[in-house]
Amino acid sequence: MGGPNRITHPLKPIFDERSRALVLGTIPSPASRTAGFYYGHPQNRFWKVLAALFAEPEPRTIEERTAFLVTHGIALWDVLSSCTIEGASDASIANPVPNDLSVIINAAPVRTVFTTGAKASALYRRFNAPLLEQLPHIALPSTSPANARMRLADLVEAYRPLQNALRP
Repeated sequence: MGGPNRITHPLKPIFDERSRALVLGTIPSPASRTAGFYYGHPQNRFWKVLAALFAEPEPRTIEERTAFLVTHGIALWDVLSSCTIEGASDASIANPVPNDLSVIINAAPVRTVFTTGAKASALYRRFNAPLLEQLPHIALPSTSPANARMRLADLVEAYRPLQNALRP
């Protein structure tokens, strides 16, 4: 692995003018950077959780995943624009620089912010929550393979607030 590396976020946020929920991770993992899209590690359960939550087939391609998010009113990005990190270990994050979430907030009627995993939640509270205090924030568990203690069914239930936030 070679130790920590400085990573600059390589992916654009996914959203449109109808996005009502903003889901934030920390920063793309090496597998996601290689795949060129969010939650790209084959063992990450993010896409399985969303598919189960909405009782739809799991989106597999970048195009299917983008369409899924936009169709359901979900904006997707990360809390950080850059940091020093070792591999995919959120625990190793140092020197974090936040993304400017106003890019999404000013363009879409976001009603709730969700963070995936403890580190994303802590970083959001540190950098963004004071700027977005008018928006409720809900911390969700990580869908990473490192969070093996949670079964898929448990994750789906834990993500139910996301589904509820998207109701008209």
